Formats: sequence, structure tokens, C-alpha cells
Amino acid sequence: MSEESNPISSLWPLVSSEAADWLLELCGDGITGFMPPAMPDAVWVLNAMYEHNQGPADVSYHEYHQARLADGSVQPHVVGGIDLDAVGIATGGGLGRAQHPGPGWRRLRWAELARRGGDPVVPDGLMPSHRCFPSAKKGGSWPLGMAPPAEGSLDRETWNRLIAILTQFSPAGPDTRCLAYYNPMTLRAIDFDNLHVRGGRIGDAEILYNQSEADFSPSNLWAEERSWVLCTDYDLWGTKVAGPPDLINALLNDSEIEAVRLPWAH
Repeated sequence: MSEESNPISSLWPLVSSEAADWLLELCGDGITGFMPPAMPDAVWVLNAMYEHNQGPADVSYHEYHQARLADGSVQPHVVGGIDLDAVGIATGGGLGRAQHPGPGWRRLRWAELARRGGDPVVPDGLMPSHRCFPSAKKGGSWPLGMAPPAEGSLDRETWNRLIAILTQFSPAGPDTRCLAYYNPMTLRAIDFDNLHVRGGRIGDAEILYNQSEADFSPSNLWAEERSWVLCTDYDLWGTKVAGPPDLINALLNDSEIEAVRLPWAH
């Protein structure tokens, strides 16, 4: 899709990649996203996961996929002569945008799953990722009755709520000027030098999720006056939000968002 025909271009036009220079200086490489330090505080917003009310908890995504391969319901995925189904594991996890799976599914909080299985919400020294909740998985694959967090993108419901809270703590409310950066991985791009940055109002941020050229929420979103910045790393299951203590406390205490402090990733 050309920039002229892209519906996002009128509300969030492309701007100079120099708009992200301060993040490059602050954070270093941004190939998977610019990960900021606390400014002066920070919190991790966790991507949503779900559990089916009647889903089979004893069958994993990998076991189900292997059974379908065996009965011919699906064909092997062969690339370059290599049968990926024979060497890989169907984990059940997704990459990119996600949303509530629909009827019969309920939100499963990370804290609830941690209490159930005895795993920490996030192991010491790690960030929210596929390395969390080893006891919930069978051979690295999630139970078929669970929809694990998406990788590399906020889910739709968390994005919408996070934007609403950020708007409350932005200097001009919905008219606050913001910048959005998409890392090359989200755009399947090979140009790592010319950063893909768009500028617009936080009040128009919904279109960044619904009609972006990437199947991901922005890798970074920040207020132009730099009072807050978020980072959704391509390889992680959570988003770091750095900003003032009042904003961070609002995220920690919100009933919809699940957020945690990680002292080792502050």
C-alpha cells in the first residue's frame, strides 16, 4: 500500500527519522524496539492471556498439531526441503496483534497462573517472554485450552486501555502530540538506517492499531515533550512504560491492565 492510499497517513503522517534520535542516544540499538530506562519511574504492562472455559487442559498445541498431521487434516510445512513440523514445536503462541478469542474464553491473569502452578509471574533476571511459566507447558507447548500472550505487540484490549490512561497523564490530553516508531522487524524491512516514525495526536492513536501497515502495535510510542515513553519489544510479551510516578501508579492500580515492577529491568 502506498503512503498516499494508506488511511493512517492523514492522521499519523511519516516524519523524519531524526525524531527518534534521542531514543537512539538514550537506549542504543532499536532494531527490536528502543528500551528506555526509568524516567524517573517505570512499570511493565503484561500482554493478556486467556483460558477456555471447557478447553482440554491435558492436550498441548503441539500434540494436537501432530495428531492432525498424522490423520492428514493438515499438510507438513516444508521449507527448503526441511520439514519444520519434524524439527520444531507448535507452542500455541502468536506473533503480532491479538485480541480476546471470543465466546467461551476468559482473561487469565499472569498472577493467577503463577499462583496455580508455582511459577513466578516473571522469573528473576528475565523480562516477560516465552521463558515464563515453564510448569504450565508440556514440552514447551501450551495447553490447547489456553491462549498465551502474543509476542511483539500489545493485544487490542490492553492497547486501548493503556492509551486511555496515557491520555489522562499527557499535558494536552487527547491533543498531545506523540511519535510512534515501528522497528524493521514489524515491517519486514531490511532498511535499518531510515527509521519508520509517524507523528500524530494521542487522541487518534486507535488507528495505529487498527490500520497500521504493520501487524503490530508500535514498537515505541512517546509524548513529543518526552514526559513518558513506552516500548513493546519484538521478542517480549510485555510493554515497558517509563514516566512519572503518578502515571506508573495508575497503571499498577488499574483494574483492567495487569502491570508489574521488575527491579532488574527498571
